[in-house]
Amino acid sequence: MADDMDGRTGGDSLAKLGGLRITSLEEQEDEEFEVNGDGNGLVDDDDDDDFYMDEDDDEQVPVTLGFVEKPKHQWSLLRQLFPSKAGGFPAWLDPINLPSGKSCVCDHCGEPLQFVLQVYAPLSEKESTFHRTLFVFMCSSMSCLLKDQHEQWKHQPDRASRCVKVFRCQLARSNAFYSSEPPRRDGSDKPSRTEAALCNWCGTWRGDKVCGSCRRARYCSEKHQALHWRSRHKIECQQLSICPQAPNASRTSLLAEIQAAGSNELWPEYEIINEDEGEFDTKMSEDNRYTNSLISRCQGDESLNPLLDNFEGDDDRKSWASFQERIARAPEQVLRYCRDDRAKPLWPMSSGRPSKIDIPKCSYCGGSRGFEFQILPQLLYYFGVKNDVDSLDWATIVVYTCEASCDGSGSYKEEFAWVQLASQSATAR
Repeated sequence: MADDMDGRTGGDSLAKLGGLRITSLEEQEDEEFEVNGDGNGLVDDDDDDDFYMDEDDDEQVPVTLGFVEKPKHQWSLLRQLFPSKAGGFPAWLDPINLPSGKSCVCDHCGEPLQFVLQVYAPLSEKESTFHRTLFVFMCSSMSCLLKDQHEQWKHQPDRASRCVKVFRCQLARSNAFYSSEPPRRDGSDKPSRTEAALCNWCGTWRGDKVCGSCRRARYCSEKHQALHWRSRHKIECQQLSICPQAPNASRTSLLAEIQAAGSNELWPEYEIINEDEGEFDTKMSEDNRYTNSLISRCQGDESLNPLLDNFEGDDDRKSWASFQERIARAPEQVLRYCRDDRAKPLWPMSSGRPSKIDIPKCSYCGGSRGFEFQILPQLLYYFGVKNDVDSLDWATIVVYTCEASCDGSGSYKEEFAWVQLASQSATAR
């Protein structure tokens, strides 16, 4: 981006890296909230007005929109270029000290989580956040996402079982993995250190388990080992054992195939491109090129405006109409980013929204978490997710992160995601 989110520059380092330029947060005193006895975290009307987005006020807060497109080069999404990307597998910022254990799996079904997207969002106000990336993972099972709805209302996140998880990783300019100079972005950039061996099925999580036969393939779980074996690795293992004296070129080629991620269930890989939302007001007045965009969910529609007058008695329908009207400025957006203390999420519906007390404090420093970005359902269209009854679906996924972006312990710190489903009645299933 060419300008800082609030018109201020984010520092020379961010200008060189060409990443998101984030404004510093102003300290705010927490407001006291009253919670009713049903556990739903209802708050006073005054607090709702402050926590939820008032569209007129939000118009004054610059928002960065994220769009997906296929990468121009094979090297465009390598970790040493600090990409923002969706689908495929993550470009880990710290490639050695990855999340492990229960952090990697769905707390409902126990399956390894699938990579959704990552956002490169460095902060200029701290030396330790010169590089900063947020990673989002989720279980691809809609039944788990429905169970997740009940869990996210718990005010004790350490006891909640989640199928959507967010990790924050940050590094100082001088670190063990990357040069302190900005990348050249010409295909010649190299990382400073090798990375941890990853699962040969998903290419996402650390491969702590090794194939007992060839001792080459690595896996994050027994399920991924079994899937890889049935898919192709059984044949690969046989070829290695039958031809141990094969020419070096043939053996090297076979080993390369083994080490490539084998899953065909990964979502398609895209680069995330950023544009300021304000630019689309001008663009829409100059041309109408987005009018016929083929977006299956949340598509802007010319019939929307006349319907607004009919939604006075239905908060959800009115909220949905306002949401679509805002999204229609750039209907292909998949992400909305604004790390500003005035920023609020753009909620598709009135029901199923959290109060401030529903957003847990940072697990590492005890400080408040604030809104940073949200993922829109348009991403499901680009991922090729079918529109069946049991298919994965959401209205929005809102990510809250530590306002201080604390250093804490561990390379990857878990943050908090709030998922609003397209139909809140689905949570009763």
